[in-house]
Amino acid sequence: MEPLTWFGAYAGFFGTFLAAFATLAVLTGLCAMLLSLTGSSTRGSFSLFNGIAVVTLLLVSIGYIYNALSPTLSGGMELAVLGKILIGLIALGTFAAMLSLFMNNFFDDPAATMGFLFGLSLKLIGLTIAAWLGYTLLFAGAGFREQLAAMDPSAVPTGEDLAQQQRIATMQGRGILASIFIRFMPVWIALVLLFTASVVYKRKLGLYGKLFDNTIGIFGFGLVMFWVFTAAFNGFFDMIATHGPLEQLSGMKNKGPGTPLRDLSDGAYPFYLLGGDNLARDVFSRMVTGSVIVIMIAPLATLFAFMVGITLGLPAGYFSGPALRKGSLGMIATAVIFTLATVAAGLGGGVSNFLMLGIILAVLFVLMFRASLDTVLSFLANLILAFPVILLFYLLVTPEIVETGLPQFMAVVLFIFPIVFAGVLISSRFQTDPAKNRFWLLVVLIPMAILYIVTISAPDSQINILGPLDFFNPAPGVLVVFVSVVFVNSPTVFRIVRGLALDIHSRDYVAAAQTRGEGPWYIMLWEILPNARGPLIVDFCLRIGYTTILLGTLGFFGLGLPPESPDWGSTINEGRKLLSIYAHPALPPAIALLSLVLGLNLLADGLREESLKD
Repeated sequence: MEPLTWFGAYAGFFGTFLAAFATLAVLTGLCAMLLSLTGSSTRGSFSLFNGIAVVTLLLVSIGYIYNALSPTLSGGMELAVLGKILIGLIALGTFAAMLSLFMNNFFDDPAATMGFLFGLSLKLIGLTIAAWLGYTLLFAGAGFREQLAAMDPSAVPTGEDLAQQQRIATMQGRGILASIFIRFMPVWIALVLLFTASVVYKRKLGLYGKLFDNTIGIFGFGLVMFWVFTAAFNGFFDMIATHGPLEQLSGMKNKGPGTPLRDLSDGAYPFYLLGGDNLARDVFSRMVTGSVIVIMIAPLATLFAFMVGITLGLPAGYFSGPALRKGSLGMIATAVIFTLATVAAGLGGGVSNFLMLGIILAVLFVLMFRASLDTVLSFLANLILAFPVILLFYLLVTPEIVETGLPQFMAVVLFIFPIVFAGVLISSRFQTDPAKNRFWLLVVLIPMAILYIVTISAPDSQINILGPLDFFNPAPGVLVVFVSVVFVNSPTVFRIVRGLALDIHSRDYVAAAQTRGEGPWYIMLWEILPNARGPLIVDFCLRIGYTTILLGTLGFFGLGLPPESPDWGSTINEGRKLLSIYAHPALPPAIALLSLVLGLNLLADGLREESLKD
């Protein structure tokens, strides 16, 4: 069986047009860039490249002088290489000057004209790719059908053999790229439906609807939702991956993209679309399955970090005076939390940890009666931020730290904040209607409390509350990474929310709410927080991108998640070991990581632009 080619059976016809339009795009793009840099003038062309040549000579001269004064050093640019660089600069300057002289005779704005041609060539490339894809999907396998029609009826295969041969012939006609496009068909359909509904009802969807008036925001949103739908369809319905992420097949070790399987079992996908890795696992399936891990951890961990940061940042920016008052509810709650943290440290790390943390929290508790809440919380946030992020991650996810149970005890403290936030949000909203307040508190807090208990409890660990009744246990390493992400991101979110609360606290509508007699938590959650949504939404998108990069970094260093995990960082780390020989195992997850982070950054830029228009 022949391997798949990248563009299938119809690459020759469409490839000619694609090569021509790509060449046109490169030439017009370079010309537009040169004309923009030189101001479309011959004098500007010579001035620019003469300046670059002078700077190059100056740097080379400094290098030679430094090497002459330091006999222990050797090196410097060879004269032949320097001559080639200078000749290239002179040729480029001459070409830019001639181009400017020629274009100025025909066009008022040569740079804009070249930019228009560049955009037109990109559109032609897109139309050519769309035409190739449509033609390939429609007529792939036509050659096999013609071959069957010309065969003797007695020699025509039947049943499963016929279906298998027809499937292989169709895929060989499509090629690798079109076959990958087909695998993502549920994602394309979901994206079309989502974008259609969003565009139709965008005027009723607030900031989300305004996003569809921003080209950059739409592109970023599309990239993000592509991976969200990919994770959803593959995680819940197993619709996209062609093989299991840990499935190893004989003869597929380090095989290139499009390699056929040696043994086609019943219903098995006949090719490794993006090749096999050093353990004969399908690179395409591992990339797709890795999106499930990234999409599951990054947004949820960021959301938890925002719950912690908002719950602490709003009162830090709103309240003044001492952090605690004698006999207040805050004093009792703080004492309970500090006591639980001290006891948990003692259970996990022994008497020394119990005494050390107990003394620190006792001193902090006393100081909170004299210092303001803002001072205390800002000090703790700055203390955490003083550590380099990657070093803090490394400390939290190392096996020695995990064995002490510290991540679980951190989860006990950090995971309580969403419950506190939800409870305060509901209580402040329905404070004048006790019956409705009780109803929503029971409906929301009971499931959250159950989920909280089953999440922090784990068999054969420092915290095993439920024992055999524990029905939910995260995969090994997931809880550790999740807690680490929340802990590292929370101080930064706290500082952002605190700064916004300090700014909005002096607005007229806050004073009006205070005049109406509204409680402080109502003002913070229903007056200040909604008016800070723009910067927070933008930071949320950016922070998911940072978290995605951190997850990839942890996987790259082999920390946190199990070694066999298909997350993108671990896959890139495994593929880099043979990168100079086999590039295909490392490139797909690297491109996937790049595209998701790029989409999140573009989405954040679009949301920022639209939120500033409010």
